[in-house]
Amino acid sequence: MTAETDHDLTRDPVAAHEPSPRSGSIALVLLVAAGLVAVAVGLMTLGRAQAQPYILGILAVLAMVGLFNLFAFAAGIIRFVDRNLDDPVMGRIADHAFDGLAVTDPRGHVVYSNAAYLTLTGATGPQDVRPVERVFIGNPDVSEAVFRLLKAAREGKRQQEEVRISGQDGSQGRWLRMRVRPLGTGKREAKYAVWSIADITRDRERQEDVFQELQHAIEYLDHAPCGFFSVNPAGELAYVNATLANWLDYDLAEIGSGGLKLTDIVSGDGASLLTSIVAVPGEVKTEVFDIDLRMRTGKTMPVRLYHKLAFGADGAPGPSRTLVISRARDERSDPDRAAEVRFMRFFDHTPMAIATVDRGGNVVRANARYAKLGQALGLDSAGKSIFRAVSSRDRHLLIAAINQAAEGQADVAPVEVALEGAKERWGQFFVTPVDAAENEAEAAIVHMLETTERRALENQINQSQKMETVGQLAGGIAHDFNNVLSAIMMANDFLLNAHKPTDPSFQDIMQIKQNATRAATLVRQLLAFSRRQTLRPQVLDLGDALSDLAMLLRRLIGEKVKHETIHGRDLWPVKVDVSQFEQVIVNLAVNARDAMPDGGKLIIRTANVTAEEAARLAYKGMPAADYVRIEVADTGTGIPADIRDKIFEPFFSTKEVGKGTGLGLSTVYGIVKQTGGFIYVDSEPGQGTSFHIFLPRHHAEPDVQVEQPAAVAGAGNGAAKETAPAEAKPRTDLTGQGTILLVEDEEGLRALNARGLRSRGYTVVEAENGVEAMEMLEEQSGGIDLVVSDVVMPEMDGPTLLKAMREKNPDIKFIFVSGYAEDAFEKSLPEGQQFDFLPKPFTLSQLVAAVKETMAKVG
Repeated sequence: MTAETDHDLTRDPVAAHEPSPRSGSIALVLLVAAGLVAVAVGLMTLGRAQAQPYILGILAVLAMVGLFNLFAFAAGIIRFVDRNLDDPVMGRIADHAFDGLAVTDPRGHVVYSNAAYLTLTGATGPQDVRPVERVFIGNPDVSEAVFRLLKAAREGKRQQEEVRISGQDGSQGRWLRMRVRPLGTGKREAKYAVWSIADITRDRERQEDVFQELQHAIEYLDHAPCGFFSVNPAGELAYVNATLANWLDYDLAEIGSGGLKLTDIVSGDGASLLTSIVAVPGEVKTEVFDIDLRMRTGKTMPVRLYHKLAFGADGAPGPSRTLVISRARDERSDPDRAAEVRFMRFFDHTPMAIATVDRGGNVVRANARYAKLGQALGLDSAGKSIFRAVSSRDRHLLIAAINQAAEGQADVAPVEVALEGAKERWGQFFVTPVDAAENEAEAAIVHMLETTERRALENQINQSQKMETVGQLAGGIAHDFNNVLSAIMMANDFLLNAHKPTDPSFQDIMQIKQNATRAATLVRQLLAFSRRQTLRPQVLDLGDALSDLAMLLRRLIGEKVKHETIHGRDLWPVKVDVSQFEQVIVNLAVNARDAMPDGGKLIIRTANVTAEEAARLAYKGMPAADYVRIEVADTGTGIPADIRDKIFEPFFSTKEVGKGTGLGLSTVYGIVKQTGGFIYVDSEPGQGTSFHIFLPRHHAEPDVQVEQPAAVAGAGNGAAKETAPAEAKPRTDLTGQGTILLVEDEEGLRALNARGLRSRGYTVVEAENGVEAMEMLEEQSGGIDLVVSDVVMPEMDGPTLLKAMREKNPDIKFIFVSGYAEDAFEKSLPEGQQFDFLPKPFTLSQLVAAVKETMAKVG
């Protein structure tokens, strides 16, 4: 802002305006008091009568003097003034201040001004003093600033403005700083404004000189033949010169506006080298690094950094000063330099962490990957021991390997050790010796590769293989045991038919039946774990299913445990076997009850989980898809970490002997897996346990069915009979006629089944395997009405037998019996084949009922 005035501001200062002096004397006061006392004593010597006229006269004179003083005070002729205002020290501070001072009354008139104010405003004397707005009247630039000051003065506020006053005749102008504030905080004082004017020309000139010098310095730095940048402790680029910005193909204005970090311009793990410098309080460190910078286009360029970093007294790092020298030209001009650059690129960009150490394990130098891993794993940079990164229990292995290398041993076996830290992490160290003649400070080169993920994957695969092996074993045992149970249950039915309830041995036979039924239940649990049980899936609303289970769960968990079910909104449908799903919830609820002997809370939650949410959960082995989640949580004792991976194994139990079979959670695992779902557990000792079940969302399909009604019906009947292995309700007539080909490799079971069918009127032809069954089919002149065949047999299994027989007789009826689930062999059947299925073990009544039902179907 510029302005011109009517007065020459360079003229000599005039005398300051001084207030009229006021004086007083204590001697005069004492003299008046002594006179009044003398008069009073004199009047006392006179008589009362003679003194009365004099007293009246004196009082009249005093009254007239007092009245005159009142009129004089009211007219302003006499004023009572604080003596502090007449203090010569206070007055001279204001009068001789360097800044111009003036006080204006509410009407804007100047009631006080010092000598500096008169000089700065060009006044010739106290009579010529003018307020600020009149001094700069007529200049629009200065008038705007004065207007704001006047407005602040009227409102009793503080305001400051800086303006430039142009000099006359082309002379250099001046800068003035003008301020205004109220005189005081009182109501009357607030109406007075104190103005100050200061000449800040020299300060401005100094600032401009410093700014010009700074501009020159920045210009020199920007156009230097080398790059320069500064990084703050947060890793953000605080400054980049024009040369480096040009090398990296960045707009200098873009970098200056912020947003770029050190990791944006450094390739690979090079940024970790710069941030891994060991802090030493109060010291300044300069390190040299050969790394690659990354351009905006993604290309890289080799550079050498001279990285200077100062640490405060508390060890906190300040902004860095980093000089950047391009080494791209070295690759073309100097073969030795080119080889060095290539080596440093290989060294820093290798996926292995590399460091050289001395005999004591102290790091001498390291690559970028080592520095990056060091920040995550506690591997300190140069000058610190590499042993600090290794768990104390495995540290001796790495010490021994480095000692072997220090002694010159060439073939040092790699060691895999646990790393230090809160989480379980592993690393594999490869140690090679260094020629002592070349470098006495370095004893060995250590290559380190983190193997945490590899070990986790190996453990996961081992666990999966173990579960698969246990499942195959359990399924095989269950299959063979089903044959034994079928024979026991069939023979038991013959005994029940031969004995009346009044027979003394009838109760013993019933006891055999009950134990066989109990054994069949255990077999079904083994089949559930091995995912070979028979299921009857149907579309289900989980909210309704859990509501139906609420009363049963309350009876199971007892009064000490509080039960709460929290339903998710608009749950998606799922396709599961209702009875098996109920068994899953019941088993988990019973386990939760046993984990809360003193009472607690059982919470069952349901919710939809989208594919995006499933991906964020990152459960191992569960692909991203739409699921319905069922969470069964308790506030019990929790599961220790060392047995958490074993809870789904068959016969594993932490309960006392006789209080559990160890098949509850294995059954849950098998049912969920066979349904196509996933189950995971979260638990901490003393913090309770949560089981998370994810069932795939069912999408309604068009009403197009593959022509397999017999298979579905048979599976349904089998499932129904499996859930109630006891003998079905007696029918009016279970007898029938026809020729049945019974194929079973177990001779004892085959004989019992044939005996039972013959007792109901059927003609039975027996075969030991599929090959023999094909021969029987050709020998029977009257034909075969029904084939009842086992699935797993030597020489020719059941599905192969079905295919061969259908080629000769497409209308032949088939019933498969097996201890495995129907879907365990259904995939090996030709598409479109019809058959019925009866799961083992079964009773005599179940067998003859299935035979009669299949025989009654229209072929």
